[in-house]
Amino acid sequence: MKIRHIILAAALSLLPALAHAEAKLADFSLADRIKAKIAAGQPLDIYVSYHDVSNEFAPFMKAGVQRAATSDKVNAQFIGPVGADADGQISEIETLMSKMDGLAISSVSTDALAPLIDKVIAAGIPVVTFNTDNPESKRLAFAGQDLVQSGREAGKLMAKVLGGKGKVMITTIDAAAQWSLDREKGAREALKAEPGIEVVSTLNTGTDPQKIYSAIENAMLANPSISGVLSLECCSTPAAGTWVERNKAADKVKVVGFDLLDQTVQLVQSGDVQATIDQAPEKQGFAAVDLIVQFLKGQTIENLDTGVGVYTKENIAEVAKK
Repeated sequence: MKIRHIILAAALSLLPALAHAEAKLADFSLADRIKAKIAAGQPLDIYVSYHDVSNEFAPFMKAGVQRAATSDKVNAQFIGPVGADADGQISEIETLMSKMDGLAISSVSTDALAPLIDKVIAAGIPVVTFNTDNPESKRLAFAGQDLVQSGREAGKLMAKVLGGKGKVMITTIDAAAQWSLDREKGAREALKAEPGIEVVSTLNTGTDPQKIYSAIENAMLANPSISGVLSLECCSTPAAGTWVERNKAADKVKVVGFDLLDQTVQLVQSGDVQATIDQAPEKQGFAAVDLIVQFLKGQTIENLDTGVGVYTKENIAEVAKK
């Protein structure tokens, strides 16, 4: 089956992946100060905490947050740690709690942040999650992609472009982060189903662009038998594709990754990256704010699956800059 034939199947397979959940304001003990603010018609202050505001994915999220602030007529602040710092994320949110009328959070660590989410909820402040979920917490709803399932889809794509056999290296900018663990779990599940494919390692590259490329270059030199690189995020995808481009190795090493950074789009067009999966970051940022606003207006909210878009050389022109 050609890749273009599995694009729709991949999108459809994610639709039921997020567990159904509904939340109603009538069932929530809203803080008195927020009630008074709504009654007075004052603008709401929504805080959106992203797990690493320094990564290349963050500006897309922030753009969605800003669009929602304008659309919903609220004050929306995009906050979060520089680097994947759970303690830093916790400290910042605790400091700002008294100012929040709502919180949307993408957690550095689900385990570390779940108690804080419950603390914010207990204070009468509505909380939704986005991008990375905390399903064991008392959050009201989640907006984003099912990370385990999207990892499975990436694994299936990797298997397709390798023809069902080869040695695969998984790359990630933060192997210990929950989003990475979840996505890697799904990728490994899919690749394990292919008897001809071996996952040789998971490469933790860090977040610095030059170091990402160097880590991939060194890993490829150390293990020239690698025939597939599966990137779990935005930033090691173009680095892997650049390595393929510079070494003229597109016929020997296949790359599958995530997101639509400009460089990634160009590398898909040139055939140095075989496929990339979009997770609609701007849509996630918008939903992070909008779900809280709709909840505070008395509307029932529920989980929002932002879906998956698979882009290859066959359809990348749809998103390429003109």
